[in-house]
Amino acid sequence: MSPSEPIVRQVRLRYFAVLRERAGISSEERETISTTVEELYDEIKEEKGLDLEKKFIRIACNGDFVDFNYSLSDGDEVVFIPPVAGG
Repeated sequence: MSPSEPIVRQVRLRYFAVLRERAGISSEERETISTTVEELYDEIKEEKGLDLEKKFIRIACNGDFVDFNYSLSDGDEVVFIPPVAGG
């Protein structure tokens, strides 16, 4: 691979609540050239028609809460968690 070629990462995504409904799936394995969680969310937001703003979403990566600037690694499990109403 030449230095100009992007690194492809294999990640597992999990969606909850309204994001699961919008995406039409609860989880998926995918390849991405995104380097951060933010880039990954932007990628799937457009692809799946997600309309929830980032400021309302929590992210967990490999079981720990992270920020949108978290750097992705091959094999990461990323969970997008929208606000959940209860009662």
